[in-house]
Amino acid sequence: MKDFTYYTPTDVVFGRGAEEHVAEMVVRHGGHKVLVHFGGRSARDSGLLDKVLGQLREAGTDFITMGGVVPNPRLSLVKEGIALCRREGVDMILAVGGGSVIDSSKAIAYGMPYEGDVWDFFTGKAQPDTSVPVGCVVTIPAAGSEMSDSCVITDEAHDDKRGFSSPLGRARFAIMNPERTFTLPKWQTAAGVADIMMHTMERYFSPDTDMDLTDGLAEALLRSMKENVFKVLEDPRNYRARAQIMWGASLSHNGLTECGLQRDWACHKLEHELSGLFDVTHGAGLSAIWPSWARYVYKENVGRFVQFAVNVMGVPNDFSDPEATALSGIAAMERFYRAIGMPANLPELMGRQLTEDEIRELARRCSHDGAITVGNFKVLNRKDMEAVYRAANR
Repeated sequence: MKDFTYYTPTDVVFGRGAEEHVAEMVVRHGGHKVLVHFGGRSARDSGLLDKVLGQLREAGTDFITMGGVVPNPRLSLVKEGIALCRREGVDMILAVGGGSVIDSSKAIAYGMPYEGDVWDFFTGKAQPDTSVPVGCVVTIPAAGSEMSDSCVITDEAHDDKRGFSSPLGRARFAIMNPERTFTLPKWQTAAGVADIMMHTMERYFSPDTDMDLTDGLAEALLRSMKENVFKVLEDPRNYRARAQIMWGASLSHNGLTECGLQRDWACHKLEHELSGLFDVTHGAGLSAIWPSWARYVYKENVGRFVQFAVNVMGVPNDFSDPEATALSGIAAMERFYRAIGMPANLPELMGRQLTEDEIRELARRCSHDGAITVGNFKVLNRKDMEAVYRAANR
């Protein structure tokens, strides 16, 4: 078991009518002039944005608005937001939306007090000394950004998607009403669950295997997501199932399921290059990569994959053949992905096979021209990355 520090400072307001507490939370956390940051029409059409703005007006809190966030949020909009907030004297960012909106808000918050280019944080050239406070009203359970220390931004000018993590980026508060997820399309719901589960699996598949309590929490979370996604795909207004998924998104990425473990993140790194280059849905990209990654690495610790197969996927344990059990668990995960409408390989994701040049380019980007490796369960170099992409391309 690894020593660990667990830090999760986010104030959470969860349940029906949670958005009624927006102004209260802004005031509690020191907001005087707020940028309300959001995506496109859904925030307006649902009435949520008007509700939030009305509450801020009633509380006497000054605000400005900026929409336009898209999936795989763009660096150009982040830079526009930094300039706008500096000009207007903003002292808090309020994200109204899902992970893309929250990540864009975090990046703006990092960039406002920094004299250089905010992209410096994402390329490792600099570390922030401070950040403007961020709060959020969550509408899409997926990324878990509302309680995590991370954000991911795409430099669209170079098709480069990068993540950055810092405790300074953790949201001061998160407001979550599962009713606000009732209208999510099935694809977005399923992709969100794939992302939620992968956030836990990136921690579960660890070279450290002696933290039974953390394993048990992770396995329970994964089983809950598996069970409840079918319920909401059948009945989108199932409040109880929506609530499990919404809370699962937060717990999957707030550090709880990594206590005592070393994270992997290889699948996320491999997927970031896919969505950076091809602008695919993040959760779908993860489901397209994971089965091939799993088959490539499982022999590093067959027992870990057996535990996943039995405790998460419900596969009978063939004690005479652990490898068969491990591989059955991977196959069961593939079937689960397809059952919820997610791809389990790259042709299913892309609608075509990638070319060999595209595979080499993905691996070049992921390895920074061979300068870095990814993953900890099995450390992947550039050749390994190519092998995983090729396996997923069949």
